[in-house]
Amino acid sequence: MIHTAIVIALVVVGTFFLTVGTIGLLRLPNVYNRMHATSKPTTLGTAAIFLAGFVEFGPGSEGLTALIGIAFLFLTVPTGSHMIARAAERIGVPFLGSVTWPDPNAVERPGGTERTDDTESSDD
Repeated sequence: MIHTAIVIALVVVGTFFLTVGTIGLLRLPNVYNRMHATSKPTTLGTAAIFLAGFVEFGPGSEGLTALIGIAFLFLTVPTGSHMIARAAERIGVPFLGSVTWPDPNAVERPGGTERTDDTESSDD
């Protein structure tokens, strides 16, 4: 009874996150927002469904396959979404609103202030 309830709860949670990711993919305005909507919730949703498979089948071969699937998801999806964002930035896809990419010439200073690499420091 409790075993079945846990499996059903994990499948429902997984389905919810997958639905949210799909709606985000269809409704959000640009590649950056869509990338975020497909990477975060769908990873959690798929992991929850894999976890339901592990709970259902146990630590045998089917359950082990589910755990390997979860590990594979958590290793590959963040890398893939990062590469999509980098590719979109390199081909010139603009952000919406006042969001900008960080200045590649800016160097973070310990006090929280920034300076650019081409300005000289007067610490001589």
